[in-house]
Amino acid sequence: MAKFQSLTGNEAAAHALRQASPDVCATYPITPQTELMHKFAEFVANGDVDTEMILVESEHSAMSAAIGASAAGARAVTATSANGLALMWEVVYIAASCRLPIVMPEVNRALSGPINIHCDHSDTMGCRDTSWIQLYAENAQEAYDDTLQAFRIAEHPDVLLPAMIPFDGFIISHTNEPVEMLPDDVAAKFVGEYKPARSLLDVDNPHTMGPLDLQDFYFEHKRQQVEAMRNAFPVIEAVGKEFGEISGRTYDFMTEYMMDDAEVALVALGSTCGTAYEACREARAKGIKAGLLKLRVFRPFPTERIAKVLANLKVVGVFDRSISFGIEGGPLYHEIRSALYGSAKPVLPFVYGLGGRDITVGQIVEAYQTLADAASEGVAEREVEFVGVRD
Repeated sequence: MAKFQSLTGNEAAAHALRQASPDVCATYPITPQTELMHKFAEFVANGDVDTEMILVESEHSAMSAAIGASAAGARAVTATSANGLALMWEVVYIAASCRLPIVMPEVNRALSGPINIHCDHSDTMGCRDTSWIQLYAENAQEAYDDTLQAFRIAEHPDVLLPAMIPFDGFIISHTNEPVEMLPDDVAAKFVGEYKPARSLLDVDNPHTMGPLDLQDFYFEHKRQQVEAMRNAFPVIEAVGKEFGEISGRTYDFMTEYMMDDAEVALVALGSTCGTAYEACREARAKGIKAGLLKLRVFRPFPTERIAKVLANLKVVGVFDRSISFGIEGGPLYHEIRSALYGSAKPVLPFVYGLGGRDITVGQIVEAYQTLADAASEGVAEREVEFVGVRD
């Protein structure tokens, strides 16, 4: 029988890692991820999970150790945030290129400088082209659920790519919420045992891992990663449905809210969607036919599904908690605009919450009003709107 506990997002993700029973966990502390691995280390010390805990000297080493363990045939995990992810930069590519299904909760935090320890999505958005699967969580419950599902997705033989689970620093990582956990045996059965097709420790069947790869084969290997990402689509969908059968919480690539008759809608990621639900209802009360599309899976990007959901709208607004310098808007805006290419539909960019600045219901209602005004005025394009920034 499933049970509710009051958990922070960090604790929820740590419990999911415990239930998945990884063979190796490589860890290095960085705020606001530190407490996640503190909790997991507690599980290891208490004998609640049989995991080899490797304490390293940097995040680069943490990912390197996870790569070595995974290449040897182990189920390997780690976790990080912000500058730690940036320090891993060289090796996150290697993990994906070697087709190693490492699972990594990633607690979103702004990148320096200036130094900031609070939330935005600049860290994981920088990883969008690394060939890592990305599942964004809205709350502590989703941080738990997505972490469990990440093992099944990453380790599927048609995928074999690493997966990160981004969730918002402090807002989710340090906030207590009721989380419904699966019984340990049910979770363990769902995740299953990792059985790698090959291992560097299999001396009877030797193979090469991470060789020099020049003009002769490099291009072909990159194409294989493209196919692996494509293969992830049906796997993510199937795993989300199966998880729903045992938990009552079915997962898809996105969640549609009040979209059936919407004329304008916002697209967003992460914890802000919880605030946006209320804003959407308030906008409706003001006579605006508002909707919300919460995107859960950012990589692989569900282009066709998004285009279909947004097809009948007059105007789309995109909320980014990160920014792309030198071009209008943020990464999510450009992905959505590309998905709608050829539809002649106005897509308006909003950037908010950088460095952890609060986003309020009222500010999101104002964004809905901006979309409604653009629809009535026939506005095709608009410069990025920085929500909540001081002049």
